[in-house]
Amino acid sequence: MKPAAELRALTSLRGIAAWAVVLFHIRHSIGLPGGAMRLVAHGYLAVDFFFLLSGVVIWMTWHGRLAGGWQQVPGFLRKRIARIWPLHATMLAYAGLLALLFWLRGRPDPHFPFAEFPAHLLLVQAWGLGAETLSWNDPAWSISTELFAYLVFPLLVMCVDWRRWSSAALIGMIAVLLLGLAAIWHVRGVPDLGDFIPQMGLIRCVVEFVTGTIVGALWWRWQVRPLLPAIGAALTALAVAAAFHAGALPQPFAVPAIFAGALLGFALTSGMRGNPLDLRPLHYLGEISFATYLSHSLLWKTFKLALVSDPQAVAWPLIALYLLLLLGASVALYHGVERPAQRWINRFRLSPAALPAPRSPRG
Repeated sequence: MKPAAELRALTSLRGIAAWAVVLFHIRHSIGLPGGAMRLVAHGYLAVDFFFLLSGVVIWMTWHGRLAGGWQQVPGFLRKRIARIWPLHATMLAYAGLLALLFWLRGRPDPHFPFAEFPAHLLLVQAWGLGAETLSWNDPAWSISTELFAYLVFPLLVMCVDWRRWSSAALIGMIAVLLLGLAAIWHVRGVPDLGDFIPQMGLIRCVVEFVTGTIVGALWWRWQVRPLLPAIGAALTALAVAAAFHAGALPQPFAVPAIFAGALLGFALTSGMRGNPLDLRPLHYLGEISFATYLSHSLLWKTFKLALVSDPQAVAWPLIALYLLLLLGASVALYHGVERPAQRWINRFRLSPAALPAPRSPRG
């Protein structure tokens, strides 16, 4: 079985998606023309791409090991916590310093409610525990919901083996999951995936994460002869996009379906000669993308406080400076915090059992 680490295109896409979120959050300060602004204004949907991508990659990497039994679960959870929590804790500590500075100056920032700090530290702030709005480090809501998905994933793998399902059944299950997601949004009277994140972000993440695991299973089934399935996935994504543009499909169904088709196509074609997503610069942007995603909001807040007098009209040189600072911060956090912390935590093995080799795919 081809290791998920070899699918360089998926890592590159993660980097592109992270910068789409960055541009979304600074869009009102850039002064883009109408068409470009409409495109950037949908950058928040890159988070849905992250949820699907996470399901794809984690299923590819872990389904064979976790299917072997509960003894592999501690190792899985250790690696997931090592992946997300140290950098989250670092950015939360930075937010805490900002909050303390505001408080000492007699101007406490309502965006930093100290009563909610413990929930953020434990990464449970987006589990529907009562928060009405995003706070502290806004982007961290998504990794809070992903932590919940990680806790559910071993149970999913042990209860359902997607490899035993037919291709038609897998595609049908994706349709059922996304129709269910759209139905929940309709019943709640919420037209947009980005609305009411503290209350609805968890179900959004879990449904899309599980959908991603099914995409991973389709890749496993079709990777030996990938060309025709990749074309089919691309055409499906285009057809759904056209129907969505015509108003025939709701956003909570269409957007994850488009991303699922695109991800399957990119996964199947990763490594093919001439694929620009396999280029080293793009791949590196993907490697540091978690640092980009978690740091950009607080860095933008600090940047505006220090250098910007009118947040609605920031000069292009200042925008360029912020983007360069963000890139530098991403590199520093990736090499100085994220990777060393992962290596340190992963040295502590909760189970001495060796992980079995992944199973080979069927022809």
